[in-house]
Amino acid sequence: MRVLVTGGAGFLGSHLCEALLNSGNTVVCVDDLSTGQARNVEKFQTNPLFTFINMDVSAELTLNGPLDAIAHLASPASPPDYHRLPLETLAVGSRGTENALRLAREKGARFVLASTSEIYGDPAVHPQTEEYWGNVNSIGPRSVYDEAKRFAEAISTAYARSCGVNVGIVRIFNTFGPRMRPGDGRVVSSFITQALNGSPLTIYGDGTQTRSFCYVDDLIRGIIAMILSDEPGPINLGNPAEHTMLELAQMVLEITGSTSVIEFHQLPVDDPTRRQPDITRASTLLGWLPQVPTSVGLDLTVSFFKSQPLEVRAAAKTVAGAQFEGAAARIRSGNALAKTA
Repeated sequence: MRVLVTGGAGFLGSHLCEALLNSGNTVVCVDDLSTGQARNVEKFQTNPLFTFINMDVSAELTLNGPLDAIAHLASPASPPDYHRLPLETLAVGSRGTENALRLAREKGARFVLASTSEIYGDPAVHPQTEEYWGNVNSIGPRSVYDEAKRFAEAISTAYARSCGVNVGIVRIFNTFGPRMRPGDGRVVSSFITQALNGSPLTIYGDGTQTRSFCYVDDLIRGIIAMILSDEPGPINLGNPAEHTMLELAQMVLEITGSTSVIEFHQLPVDDPTRRQPDITRASTLLGWLPQVPTSVGLDLTVSFFKSQPLEVRAAAKTVAGAQFEGAAARIRSGNALAKTA
């Protein structure tokens, strides 16, 4: 199977490239390296089954030869990235997605869109099923990412209905693991970076808001299962084990052995208070279930971060507290408070 992975040098994209290569597939990785990293795919360059193309899929997407599948992962995906690149985020969700769909139509390839749990916004339904239409602020600070993905789903569905493209949509919930950038602004990477640097762990809100964290290897199995199927989706991919931010901070402190304190700051505008996937469709239609417990995945991720000491130290200021305007006064808490909350 010959597979094109857009955003293939990113965190998820590089893991998908690796898994596909390990199964004997030919992989074409396309990335403009605006948020991806060349070093993520460096070790694949000697593999004759791997090709890297530096290309902005929002501007163009062409490829010679046959193609069996396209996995469209290209997009800034963390709040600091899409706040820094708002127009680019909207462009890759719209023009980039259509360029990938046109190529899939031309090649007769299966097209799998990496959508997101952000489709659901700050959900009024819990846990979130694929039938839920979401609660999204179309002009809020997170809207460039949320609406880019919502449009990507809409145009993918239109190409399926109008042009017969074999489309599948997966909605990815919080995923973590090795190759995350220490300064990418995601909560797992921020907590680990702060803990290893001995800096305060930053919790926005009172720490009771929840997320469901899926280890990257599990997530990639789900994407590959979707590529190999003819399911249209949308299908949620995520670990339904729900954790509060305070629980996550406690786990990171325990695994790293850090003596860092915890700081509480004002919750950002439109930040979801609860997030948990209903994965009934994934289980039933794809035979997929997550297997790696959050604590085990965190241990593996901490080990990776420890192997990148220069990058972790360099990210200290990037992940420091008070990143949002109007942050409330700090409420300091030692580990004792965290463990009794």
